[in-house]
Amino acid sequence: MIRISVIDRYDQGVDTRQVEYAVAVAEELSFTRAAARVFAVQSTVSAGVRALEADLGIELFERDRRGVRLSAAGEQVLPALRDLLAAQDRVRTAADAEGSLRGLLRIGIFANLGYLDFPRVIGDFHAAHPLVDMRLRPSATGSAGLAEDVRRGRLDIALFGLPASAAPGLDVHPLAVASFVAVLPRDHRLAGRREIDIDDIIDERFVDTPQGYGNRAMLDAALAARGAVRDVATEVGEVGSIPHCVAAGLGVALLPDLLVQQADETAVVPLRAAIPWELNAITRPAAAPVVRAFLDRLRSA
Repeated sequence: MIRISVIDRYDQGVDTRQVEYAVAVAEELSFTRAAARVFAVQSTVSAGVRALEADLGIELFERDRRGVRLSAAGEQVLPALRDLLAAQDRVRTAADAEGSLRGLLRIGIFANLGYLDFPRVIGDFHAAHPLVDMRLRPSATGSAGLAEDVRRGRLDIALFGLPASAAPGLDVHPLAVASFVAVLPRDHRLAGRREIDIDDIIDERFVDTPQGYGNRAMLDAALAARGAVRDVATEVGEVGSIPHCVAAGLGVALLPDLLVQQADETAVVPLRAAIPWELNAITRPAAAPVVRAFLDRLRSA
């Protein structure tokens, strides 16, 4: 009922700039960060949100010494507010004689993107759609964190290194499938092999990403299914740094071949029994045209 009420009031003339302020505060959970995001002073954002709350007849946020958070009514209304902003972008695109896409696109990324040539994807998309502003954000908790950010509307699209079953309520778009390989020090006793078994290295110390990262979760599940337990002695937040840690003697690693940036003094050896890893993109259902356009560009790359 609240969502219908919001749409009815929008038809009567809700200020979409106020809606933009409210959505920014809801996603940033900070009036200061929201103001920086929408290029306005904090007092303007605060006044705009208050005016929207008065117009809707509800309090969207709870404010106290601990900070700001969505109220129960705000949680219900937020999807409709996002719909209004998306509708505004669609109207502007339709009104453009050339149908140019415009708006803000927030993209969730992995910390190290060299292996995916992501800068080229971004550059090609910008060249095709120069009126779209882009914000690239990693998550400290990997794929799990990116999924939560998409679900809560803090991101529009994100890379995702877990299977579709790990993203309930979101649309999962397959991009690629890779296989895990062993990354070993160059002087390792198995570095010259054409392929190895998991059992050959399972008792060694490992370097890996923290819990929550897609490659770690899928590998742990595959090893558990084999009854294998390993010692992850070093955790690194950037996948691209793992081969350098291996070269430094901190342990061995198992990584999807798509993610491996081989360092000096390391060797990459395939596994005899393949362990697959999925690279996907995730969006909310009924994604906006600008999100679908970026997804198409990502798939083509």
